[in-house]
Amino acid sequence: MSQASDADHDVCGMSVAIDVVGGKWKLHLMWVLGEGPQRFGEIRRLLDGVSEKVLAENLRHLEASGVVHREIYPEIPPRVEYSLTPLGQELNEALGPLERWGERNRDRVLGRPLTAAS
Repeated sequence: MSQASDADHDVCGMSVAIDVVGGKWKLHLMWVLGEGPQRFGEIRRLLDGVSEKVLAENLRHLEASGVVHREIYPEIPPRVEYSLTPLGQELNEALGPLERWGERNRDRVLGRPLTAAS
């Protein structure tokens, strides 16, 4: 086996998932797109505080990872919609328990200062 193949086998599933959705906006993007196809401007309005540049970078990353589909409609003016692929829908379903954990533990987590030792 080559070194690259050995390294690929050493990557755990959690690392793969975190690579796809890690960062400030990707989880939020997945959640927004879980509601159905959205245009860039709609997504930006729903994700208060994200810049156009950061949103575009995150959408490109999710598209390259295979969890988001970008559909360009041949219209004037051009219309582009983003939606979850079947792989993205599966990932979004896996995020459900994480969201429920956050809801259940919001006060416990946000009610005290977070430290590196916590």
